[in-house]
Amino acid sequence: MTNRSGMLFAVGATVAGLVTAAPAPASADSDAQRAASVKWTDCGTQSSPTLQCATVRSPLDHDDPSGRQVTLALTRVPHTAKTFQGPLLVNPGGPGGSGLSMAGFVAASLPKAVAAQYDVIGFDPRGVGKSRPALDCVPKYFDPVRPDPVPRSFRDERDNRNRARDFAAACGKKYPDLLPFMDTVSAAKDLDVIRRATGSRQLNYFGYSYGTYLGSVYAKLFPERVRRLVLDSNVDPDGVWYDDNISQDYAFDTRHKAFAAWVAKYDATYRLGSDPAKVEAAWYRMRDAVKKHPAGRKVGAGELDDTFLPGGYYNGYWPDLAEAFAAYVHDEDEQALVKAYERFAAVDAEGDNGYSVYSAVQCRDAQWPQDWNVWRSDSRRVHAKAPFMTWGNTWYNAPCADWPVAPLNPVRVSNRALPPALLFQATDDAATPYEGGVTLHRKLKGSGLVVEEGGGNHGVTLSGNACLDRYLADYLAKGTVPRGKGGDVDAVCAKTPDPKPATAKSARPASRTDASGATLHGLLGFRG
Repeated sequence: MTNRSGMLFAVGATVAGLVTAAPAPASADSDAQRAASVKWTDCGTQSSPTLQCATVRSPLDHDDPSGRQVTLALTRVPHTAKTFQGPLLVNPGGPGGSGLSMAGFVAASLPKAVAAQYDVIGFDPRGVGKSRPALDCVPKYFDPVRPDPVPRSFRDERDNRNRARDFAAACGKKYPDLLPFMDTVSAAKDLDVIRRATGSRQLNYFGYSYGTYLGSVYAKLFPERVRRLVLDSNVDPDGVWYDDNISQDYAFDTRHKAFAAWVAKYDATYRLGSDPAKVEAAWYRMRDAVKKHPAGRKVGAGELDDTFLPGGYYNGYWPDLAEAFAAYVHDEDEQALVKAYERFAAVDAEGDNGYSVYSAVQCRDAQWPQDWNVWRSDSRRVHAKAPFMTWGNTWYNAPCADWPVAPLNPVRVSNRALPPALLFQATDDAATPYEGGVTLHRKLKGSGLVVEEGGGNHGVTLSGNACLDRYLADYLAKGTVPRGKGGDVDAVCAKTPDPKPATAKSARPASRTDASGATLHGLLGFRG
């Protein structure tokens, strides 16, 4: 990825022009108008005083629309401009991520004149958060201290394997009637229920991470219902889901090395060495230490991995992670690691729910290897080159090896029937590696791909990069997408600068970039 990103300015920086998609302003057709059933109530907050809340009912089984129903929780910031461009559904990813807070964030982060033209709607997908029923297969599944993800013996592997198998069995026992309908296609059909309930002939959609796959699947199922489609940090639809996770393993290891290089750059602050390789070695020594003696009886090897994993999603966390790292190395400060763990990695009931939905959807969406020898062989091979999170990622997804519901076939998202979509991708994104953005761009005919050159964060719009946000605003306002002179990239923006150490001497009020980036990545969460 690094080598490829280094060439982007040469092949994609010059934008030949802009292509404007000009669909008619959103309007309600007669069928949709008759189906409108959303009753919005005020639920404003200090940060989003005009926020409204509602629920809609959707079939558990969309092939049986008169059968059992699920309840989907919604939020909305209503439009205020005379020009109304319809509902803009926003999704933070997952699967398993709650989207209720996204409506207020997106409405506040877009230019006022643009946001005012949309009903910005957040939603909890089926099984998530305030939607009902909400899944929680094994409460406190991630409570510390868990077995070390990296097996050093057959017994280590057996213990983790049994945990994953037991999780799958618990899900099947607790939700036998729900699991067959926990999948991306069902969730995409829920989006169309929301569209009909709002009385709109078409919808606009803005998704991050897994939300890009959800949006792509919706567009495949209902291309005539899509008006505008924004996809940020794109899932590779050809790798759903086993191969995509292996790609993540390599990319997160590269990102962890980038963190070590950043710490080495600021050796005067952290005193962990000016050689990135030595900094990384110090981190693995710390990991060995907490494996033997968990910090504060809470942070073992697996918890340490989870604590530093968010740094792979968002480099704004690097200063805090580096401080905890240095405090443990220099002062044997176990509480520094405990505090970092509690901030970045501890899983509460919401996290339990998110993981249950994540597993249910990904295990149902596509075929996973049923022979454990395949998982073992691939994990050993990848771990040898990318040790940071390979085994942790293996166990995170291992319930799919024993999932109690048979898998579906992934949707082929290639689409020639859409209006131009707008895609954003960072070259060094670890959670959804760069190649996925290029692949999806090729599959969505007429789409435009905007790349953040050298960027490593996951989720790049509305997080402080003015260049990216201009393309986003132009598209939502007028439907314009950039067109390059050839190749896969239509426009390139320079990356948002890396953070600086937040020492007492250099501490300063957070910039707008810092604040928006931290807010977005708090909403996106991790693992999806």
